Amino acid sequence: MLKRFRVFLSLLLILGFSATLLAQEGKEVYFPHVPGSYWVYEDQDRNKLTRRAVSEKTIEGETYRAFSYEPAVEDWIDYEHYVHPYFYQIRTDGITFFVGDEVEKAFEARLRKEMEADSKKQQGISTTGDVSADVSYEIAVEAKDDFYLLPTPIVFDKTWTATQISGSITLKLEIQSAIPNLQIPGGAQKPIPIALVEKGKVVAKETVKTAAGKFEDCLKIEYWYAATEKEDATKPTSSGTSGIELTTLWLAPNLGIVKFIRVSADSKGKKSLELTQYEIKSTGSGSE
Repeated sequence: MLKRFRVFLSLLLILGFSATLLAQEGKEVYFPHVPGSYWVYEDQDRNKLTRRAVSEKTIEGETYRAFSYEPAVEDWIDYEHYVHPYFYQIRTDGITFFVGDEVEKAFEARLRKEMEADSKKQQGISTTGDVSADVSYEIAVEAKDDFYLLPTPIVFDKTWTATQISGSITLKLEIQSAIPNLQIPGGAQKPIPIALVEKGKVVAKETVKTAAGKFEDCLKIEYWYAATEKEDATKPTSSGTSGIELTTLWLAPNLGIVKFIRVSADSKGKKSLELTQYEIKSTGSGSE
């Protein structure tokens, strides 16, 4: 009886250990990280981006895996929180990127570019020759620190909240008149609120071909912005932005991101990255 109990206990221990390994595999298989590993990507304009896995960092008592990039992002309008994270964690519930400040700067830069384009159309406008108006603005943006890239366990066609962005845009009108004693209202207008929830969903497994090779069983993940927490549809919002965007990532097993595409609502703006070269170090390779 005692012998049978020992055998039963041993089987339980083996099964429990195997389950732990499977759980760890499920969390890490689509996002490997060994210092010394690197990935080279090429964008739609044939510019190259090299991502390197570097040693872990500790921030406010939390340990994060870390990346470096060549070239470094200099213009925040070029920053994509899907592919440019400096720090991330693999947690029990999934993979999260630590990107709060970066998302705020990038979102503000993109809004500012849109507003500047609109302002140029309005600067110095005069309908009578006697009255003109200049438009300026202030932008305030706040984003959650974490971008929830991928939850585990992986469930297809189940939507999750990836991140949230809030803030406001305040327009200011400076009106000049050549007409004596003419009273024209101006100054700061009522702030336009920004309230966006970014959603994510794993939609399929696909085979992806890039210059780096052919990759099977890639997770295809779509991300989009919704106006409220409960809204799941990919459609424009009333937040004051130019419309909704659809971003798609493909993650290859034991490799990570192999392809990225972001398309604007009007289909006129498109950014892409594809893997062209890579090396994944093993834990026993003697890397740093």
